[in-house]
Amino acid sequence: MASFAFQFSYLLFFRTTVYFGIPYPPGHTNLVQMMITLKLVGLAFEAHDSATKHSKVNESESSAVSAEKEATIIDPGFWDIFHYAFCYVGVLTGPYYRYRTYWDWLHSPFSTSADCLGATLQKLKHVPIFAGLFLLVSYLCPLKYSESEEFYTERSVLYRLWYVNPMFFIFRMRIYTGLTLSECVCTMAGLGAYPVVTEPKSGLGPSKEYETLKEIASDPKRAEKEQYNFVAIHNIDPYGTERVVTFREAMKTWNSCIQYWLAVNVYKRFPFKPLRTWATVFVSAYWHGVYAGYYLCICSAPTYLPVEDLYVKLILKQTSGLAATLWGFIFRFFKMQAFAYMAVAFYMLEIGKTFYYWKSIYFAWHLLWIFLYAVGFLIAKNRKKMEKLSKQQ
Repeated sequence: MASFAFQFSYLLFFRTTVYFGIPYPPGHTNLVQMMITLKLVGLAFEAHDSATKHSKVNESESSAVSAEKEATIIDPGFWDIFHYAFCYVGVLTGPYYRYRTYWDWLHSPFSTSADCLGATLQKLKHVPIFAGLFLLVSYLCPLKYSESEEFYTERSVLYRLWYVNPMFFIFRMRIYTGLTLSECVCTMAGLGAYPVVTEPKSGLGPSKEYETLKEIASDPKRAEKEQYNFVAIHNIDPYGTERVVTFREAMKTWNSCIQYWLAVNVYKRFPFKPLRTWATVFVSAYWHGVYAGYYLCICSAPTYLPVEDLYVKLILKQTSGLAATLWGFIFRFFKMQAFAYMAVAFYMLEIGKTFYYWKSIYFAWHLLWIFLYAVGFLIAKNRKKMEKLSKQQ
C-alpha cells in the first residue's frame, strides 16, 4: 500500500507541476509515467504476495503446487526493478505485464522458440484497416466540429445525437491502431510468449500446467517443439469489442492487461466490498488524468451496468433462437450508444464542454437509462409476484 500511495501521489504531482512553479513535462512523458506507476505498484504487490504466500516450498506439498509457487516467485534487486520499470517494451503505450513475465522473457527459452515474426505479422495486418478507417472518418466527421458554434446552432438535436457515433468510431480506430501496434512491439521482442498448454491470460501469464511450464523452461529442445501464443500481453480485441452483445462483455475486451491490473491490485484488495466497483473505476479515472472528463466517462459505467444486467436477466436469458438473435442486435445498439455517449466526456475532457454537449441533447441517454431501469424494475417485480401466485395455486 505504501508503494500505491506514493506512486499515485507522485502521479498527481507530475500532472500539476505548474501549480508548484515547474513547467509541465513533455506530453509523451505522461505516458511513460502512467506505465511506470502500474509497473511499480504491481511489482510491490507481486513481491509481497510472493514473499508471504509462495516463498516457502514444503516437502509435503504436491509437485503441482510446488511448480505453481516456483512459477510465481520473484526476488528482484534494485537494478532488476530499474530495468523492469524502464524496459523499452511497452514503456510508452503498454501493455502492462508482470515482473514475472518480464523475468521469463529474459531467462526462459520461450521467446527464442516462439514464432515472433508470425505473431507480429498476424496482428500487424489489421493495422492498415484501422488506420485507414480512422483517417477517412476523421476527414468526413472531424472531432473538432462537435465543439464548433455551427454544430450547436445550425444542427438538429437528432443530428447531434447521431454525431457521437462517428466520434466514437474515430476514437475506437485510434485506440485499436495504437494498442495493436504496442502489442506488435511485444510480440516482435518475444515478450509474453508462453506455451499454449499453460493457457495464458491477459496480464497474468500462465494459468495452469505449471509443472509442464517448468519442464519446458528447463529443456530448450522441448521448448522448440511447443506451440506458443502471446495472450499474456494481449491488450485489445477489436473484433470482440464490436461483436459482443453487452457492455459488460465489451469492457473485458478493451485494455485487457490494464483491467487485469485494476482487478488484482484494486478490486480484489479493496476492503469494503460494496464499494469495490466504484473504487476501481475511480482509480482508473485517476490514472488516466486530472481532467473531469475522465471521471465523467469512466465513472458513468457503473450507472449503466445495472440497467443492462436487469434486461439481460429479463430478456436475453429468457429467449433463444431467432428472438435471441434479434434481441442481440438491440443490445449491441444500446451497448455502442452507451459507450459513445460516455466517450464524449473522455475526448472533450473539460466538464464545461461535456455538459454543454449533453445539455444540447437534453441528457437523452441519462434519462433513458433511468426510465428503462424503472420500467425493468416494475416488470421484474410484477413477474416475481405472478410467479409467487402461480406457485400458491
